Amino acid sequence: MALEGLHHVTAITGDAPRNVDFHVRLLGLRMVKKTVNFDAPDVYHLYYGDDRGTPGSIMTFFEFPGAAPGRAGDGMVHTIAWRVGSPAAIDFWEARLAAEGVAATRDGDTLTFAEPEGLTYRLVVAGVADAPLSAAADGIPAEHALQGFAGVRAYSNRPEGSAALLEAQGFVPGAGAGEWTLAGRERSGTYAYDPAPEARGLQGAGTVHHVAWSAADDAELTELRERAAGAGAHPTPIIDRQYFHSVYFREPSGVLFELATRDVGFDVDEPLETLGQALKLPPQHEHLRARLERTLVPLP
Repeated sequence: MALEGLHHVTAITGDAPRNVDFHVRLLGLRMVKKTVNFDAPDVYHLYYGDDRGTPGSIMTFFEFPGAAPGRAGDGMVHTIAWRVGSPAAIDFWEARLAAEGVAATRDGDTLTFAEPEGLTYRLVVAGVADAPLSAAADGIPAEHALQGFAGVRAYSNRPEGSAALLEAQGFVPGAGAGEWTLAGRERSGTYAYDPAPEARGLQGAGTVHHVAWSAADDAELTELRERAAGAGAHPTPIIDRQYFHSVYFREPSGVLFELATRDVGFDVDEPLETLGQALKLPPQHEHLRARLERTLVPLP
């Protein structure tokens, strides 16, 4: 039993239309699902990913309109790394971002920039055999498209306190201090710590809410939940999120972890061909449709 790297990463936006434009038009991701926050249905939950909505490619955002900018601090993820296929892809993205006025910093074959509300993204050349998870998009050659997640980096002033829980979930120490790798048979991902800044973190627009790791099914969730509890975490029961089943807990450094299954999928309530086009609501919120369609901001 092994978690297959990242399943998805969820962050916060205060401006859904701008968020869609950046991730779909500029970065070339597919809008995989347009739904609402199941726990706060008056706001969007937007999912972007590859052409099939494959776990490992899914970046999601809760929209809280007008949310104040946040700031990553101790116990928060601050950087999301995406894979690309070659140094030539880094060249392509450096030019594409510059043409859009997006500031980026290049360091060899990595390119670091921020999405419109300040969340840091980093493009790295894939150094693993994992299949690329890409979407077809106008203006982006297939060989230069984003290929899914490489990993995430978090701030922690006490990363050693998280070792026992990470090991219980199948992470193994990486090459550098504070670095961990999670690898299954088909996909892998990295999790790394950096010393926290002095300023206290603030949850808000442009910050990560949680990171989700990819589990097979409920049987695997049950065992991993027990392992997390045995390592001192306080996991939730298994929760049905319609497109996957989930367990949540905070790892000792403070980052909110989710374990999400791969056995349901985003095409459970709409055809693969039309993913993300219509507003999809879970059954418990379907009675709110008329109001939500009036009050949710139109998206590009």
